[in-house]
Amino acid sequence: MIHIAPTPPTVQPKLVRRLGFWEVTLSGIGIILGAGIYALIGVAAGSAGNAVWLSFVISALVAFFTALSYMELSSMMPDVGAEYEYTARAAGRRVAMVIGWLIIFSGILGAATVALGFAGYMGALLPVPAFGAAVLLIAALCGVLLLGVKESAWVAVAFTLIEVSGLLLIIAAGLPHLGKVDYLEMPIGMTGVVTAAALVFFAYQGFEEMVKFSEETRRPERTIPFALITALAVSTILYILVCLSAVSVVGWEALAASSAPFATVASAAWGADASLLLSVIALFATANTVLMMMFASSRISFGMARAGSLPGFVSRVHPRRHTPWTAILLVGGGALLFLFTGNIAFVANIANFTLFVTFVVVNLSVIILRYREPDRARPFSIPFSLGKFPLFPLLGLLSCLFLLVQLEPAVLGVGALLTGTGMVIAIFYGNMAEG
Repeated sequence: MIHIAPTPPTVQPKLVRRLGFWEVTLSGIGIILGAGIYALIGVAAGSAGNAVWLSFVISALVAFFTALSYMELSSMMPDVGAEYEYTARAAGRRVAMVIGWLIIFSGILGAATVALGFAGYMGALLPVPAFGAAVLLIAALCGVLLLGVKESAWVAVAFTLIEVSGLLLIIAAGLPHLGKVDYLEMPIGMTGVVTAAALVFFAYQGFEEMVKFSEETRRPERTIPFALITALAVSTILYILVCLSAVSVVGWEALAASSAPFATVASAAWGADASLLLSVIALFATANTVLMMMFASSRISFGMARAGSLPGFVSRVHPRRHTPWTAILLVGGGALLFLFTGNIAFVANIANFTLFVTFVVVNLSVIILRYREPDRARPFSIPFSLGKFPLFPLLGLLSCLFLLVQLEPAVLGVGALLTGTGMVIAIFYGNMAEG
């Protein structure tokens, strides 16, 4: 049983600053390079053809604009609550509660879905029940998170190195085949490329989660912005090279038809043993994504509870491990409840909906705070402004709206339902808190 030392009511629970630039950067790369590229490249190739690399470039550009906004805001407010804190300051507490709800739900749902992806890979290697494998993964990763942020970061770093080795193997497989296909072949034109860009944005999910390391990072006002942009740049370069290599080896048709696209590429290049190796690497990639999604959801839950927008017990910190243990257990429990969710492409797009809405609000927050708090210290300030008006956040806002409307109607419907639920919670819980 976990025993919690009593906390005086006037003392805010605090986390410990133990992380440096490379730990945050490598953890960020691990979040970004998780299950997205391993699972979605085949689905994306079905829409974009051999030009799937261009879909990743479009998504990277949208991510870059919004990353700049995160860099400025995280340098101003290096708090674990991240988007909740930014939105609360710019647009008010109730809007912030809706955004926080969307982010927490997205992380829980994403973790459950990717855990089932892990179970699928595990089932292909060993005769184990898929549901049981997913449950064991979530339980084990909850244990890692409870141990401490330093331990979680080093697990993420180790898994990241394994993930990157898998991507490098795909790149190596494609090198002898480069130039053998038309890299601008688009079976349904630019429409398919843009549709695929909206889907593969899930593969960039994670750069925004890096700001949630802020309260556990040394000199976060400088470390977080530069770690964020470094992780995003490295991930984008790897994605483009992987796409070019994959279509060079097997072509977009074979990628689209495969449920394990990287294993298909490895098998075509080197045989069955290489396919087995890529399947093992995929286990680490999916596990890493689940770990980081649960980390991010637990931290923003902790931040919201500490700010009074969730029940106070969610902000409890373990006296020895210095981890938000109740938030971690709640997120893990939520992920277990959602293990029955549907296919990864549909759920990825629901997660994308929550991201696009969140990013619109984050970009808007930068613009609002430039006028509302012009004298506030900004260790990192987005370049290129017209007077006080920053141009890149406007581009980020518009590009996120553009990709948002590319999502299929069913996804937009589910996303609207989630947003509406968050609004109801914000109104009623906000009234209770004020009362």
